[in-house]
Amino acid sequence: MYPNVQAYDRGVMFNPDGRLFQVEYAKEAVRKGATSIGMTGKDCVVFVAHKVVTEPLAIPTTVHKVFKIDSNMGATYSGLVADGLHLIDRSRLIALNHRLVYDDDKSVESLTEEIASYMMQATQYGGLRPYAVSLLVGGIDNGPRLYEIEPGASILGYQAEAIGSGKKTATEILVKEYKDNMHVDDAIGLGVKIIKKVSEGKVLPDSMEVGYIKENEGYHILSPSELEKYL
Repeated sequence: MYPNVQAYDRGVMFNPDGRLFQVEYAKEAVRKGATSIGMTGKDCVVFVAHKVVTEPLAIPTTVHKVFKIDSNMGATYSGLVADGLHLIDRSRLIALNHRLVYDDDKSVESLTEEIASYMMQATQYGGLRPYAVSLLVGGIDNGPRLYEIEPGASILGYQAEAIGSGKKTATEILVKEYKDNMHVDDAIGLGVKIIKKVSEGKVLPDSMEVGYIKENEGYHILSPSELEKYL
């Protein structure tokens, strides 16, 4: 047993085993978050997210989990809501600044790296805590691209990935049923099937959010009526 173990618990510092407890706690918050899924397709990237609304009088349409970053890019998250919304706003600002300076779309990989660099600062300085959120960032950039950014600011590219409380089950289904070059409808159908599998209650259009980016068409988010045919 190490002396003053709690000291490693109070700030972002390595313990003698080389662990960052605050980062591990942030990852645990992600594991308890609502499930979100990202998939690349033939000429598209699809996001499917479960919205958990526990307040009986809350308005489900005021809860958002899938976001447009730019005309060629979108994102979803799992974890602490405030952290997720802050990083989405940061992503939009980075994409907008790039467009104003260069009059062009920012690449998905470049934006992902900038957000990861921004998140990494919270793992290096005293008085800060890591962001308790994982992001799936995807878009069309010389083909479909999808990346995950974890609370520790690591980046990994995927063909398809799930984050949140249903990650284990969702990943098992993706490994079995995901196929290269899926069309938009097929990817959405698979994502909705996974959300129905991992959710504890009945899944309604108001309890899900689906968005996609398609080559030459840009970003689109499905309305509840458009979601009906997939449920």
